[in-house]
Amino acid sequence: MMLIGLAGYLSGYDGTFPFQKPGDRYEQHNYMGMRGFCAFLGSCLVPFAYLTVLELSKSLPAALLTAFILIFDTGCITLSQYILLDPILMFFLMGAVLSMVKSNSCADRPFSASWWFWLSLTGVNLAGATGVKFVGLFVVLLVGLNTIYNLWDLLGNLSLSLVMFGKHLLARVLCLILLPLALYTAMFAVHFTVLNKSGPGDGFFSSAFQSQLIGNNLHNVSVPEHLAYGSVVTMKNLRMAGGYLHSHWHLYPEGIGARQQQVTAYLHKDSNNLWIIKKHDSDTADLSVPSSPVEFVRHGDIIRLEHKETSRNLHSHQHEAPLTRKHFQVTGYGINGTGDSNDFWRIEVVGRRTGKLIKVLRSQVRLTHVATGCILGSSGKTLPKWGWEQVEVTCTPYLKETPNSLWNFEDHINPKLPNISLDVLKPSFAEILLESHMVMIRGNSGLKPKDNEVTSKPWHWPINYQGLRFSGVNETDYRVYLLGNPVIWWLNLVTIGLYLLITVSTAVALKRGIQLTSELKELSRVVLHGGGQIMLGWLLHYLPFFMMGRVLYFHHYFPAMLFSSMLTGITWDTLLKFCAAFLSPSTTARKVYGGGFLALVLLIMYSFYLFHPLSYGMIGPMASDPSSPMAGLRWMDSWEF
Repeated sequence: MMLIGLAGYLSGYDGTFPFQKPGDRYEQHNYMGMRGFCAFLGSCLVPFAYLTVLELSKSLPAALLTAFILIFDTGCITLSQYILLDPILMFFLMGAVLSMVKSNSCADRPFSASWWFWLSLTGVNLAGATGVKFVGLFVVLLVGLNTIYNLWDLLGNLSLSLVMFGKHLLARVLCLILLPLALYTAMFAVHFTVLNKSGPGDGFFSSAFQSQLIGNNLHNVSVPEHLAYGSVVTMKNLRMAGGYLHSHWHLYPEGIGARQQQVTAYLHKDSNNLWIIKKHDSDTADLSVPSSPVEFVRHGDIIRLEHKETSRNLHSHQHEAPLTRKHFQVTGYGINGTGDSNDFWRIEVVGRRTGKLIKVLRSQVRLTHVATGCILGSSGKTLPKWGWEQVEVTCTPYLKETPNSLWNFEDHINPKLPNISLDVLKPSFAEILLESHMVMIRGNSGLKPKDNEVTSKPWHWPINYQGLRFSGVNETDYRVYLLGNPVIWWLNLVTIGLYLLITVSTAVALKRGIQLTSELKELSRVVLHGGGQIMLGWLLHYLPFFMMGRVLYFHHYFPAMLFSSMLTGITWDTLLKFCAAFLSPSTTARKVYGGGFLALVLLIMYSFYLFHPLSYGMIGPMASDPSSPMAGLRWMDSWEF
């Protein structure tokens, strides 16, 4: 994202466009630098794939076929012409794969300049891929498995001393672990330095993290140090992205515990996060009356929390929580602060003795419900739409101390108390780095589809089952639709099965000791070794999505599609050469090979001619209309162009 920002900065972009969804009009905004940058990185995928296949197969036609596939795929073109992270991710991913393959080819001259160059470049690209998206970890795994294989092979080389093997091991640790980690950490150091201002997502982070953001209400904050009765406060859960204790006028729906006011955890700053601390057995004097004495809240006190906006008390009872079984429901109850004994909570500070004062921001507190003995906490689960997709708050009867059940007081308003500076909150770089990653992981795993948003399942992707509308909705709009070139994608899918068949046949032939010519032996090596590396890459970039619980989209398959395209180039080149090898006259063999290659290229080019409007824009009737120029090309009912 910082690379896109840098491209925009250098090309005169002013940073005011909201980037809500693809297809929004840029109006007067200068966006060409950012689009050009993404398009350039997307165009680099072709030479990267070409060089990778050429290195693995030593076959120019295989490399050219792979290049043709990526050049004429409508999906890759569409994805690369928008300001998205995907072309940047795929650039570093393919850069890592190419560097890995080049490094393997230098195995016969270890510690040479070229060997060090490609090994180091692999590490640089791994850092880049991981820094763009966590999906980059899949190529880290691919390179890791390749490295383990190479080291295991070196260990079996009896002519290599253990000292030399140790040097190989240290070189890989340096270039493939320490170098990527250093670059990755440096990227985040720059990130925290450049992006140092407050924004709408501040509430996802801890109070200490927020205190570093310019414009946040905690930046250089001065607040009353100790909590007092009558203070207006916000409470933040200490769980990563746990949210602020929150309530609003909406009630729990029928059948969800007691039909009382909802209490949730909300991840954004809001006036509905404000609560007033009061004594449990009496009302608290108005803060506006100067003569009323200040009384501090102490560890072990029994208090009542009154919601400032609705005047209802924080309340719990033995009704079951909405989502978490065996936890109790937490509600807002009472009228103008008048409720019942289920509104009483004992406030306790972790590691403190009874009677000690409670410090704002620094004290970690838990609230124990007096009547039931349960502890107030945030479950981390997202409520349905009736709960505005906020986070569930429960009262847990399990007394195990976890961040879910701990809170700190963040905002503190009490005009009767002196303010002090709280610069002591400043976290270290390591703490900021760790927290940012925890928030990203939790946010990524909890992503849910927006209204009318097209999501998909992993089994949809290889068959090109459904695309994504990038811009335009009706006949008068200029419409761009993200969909892979069907001929290419279905050819890739068929090729995976074909590759497995060829691999099994080749492995059986070699195992049975069938005599092969030197040419067929080389083809077997390409299929088993070169094709095997690419097949492993496809599996690593595709299968993990079946285990993900987050919302998934069609574009998640494109890194795997790069591997399947390279596999297609290698497999069909090998298959045609196998066929040619069994034909005795050399002229016939050349005709079969050349004719097959030419047929594949022409098929790919013609399919692009048919489907190129998907990438470059369509106008007029939708494809479901017989009068549409795209009507005959809607080969699947699930395509919505």
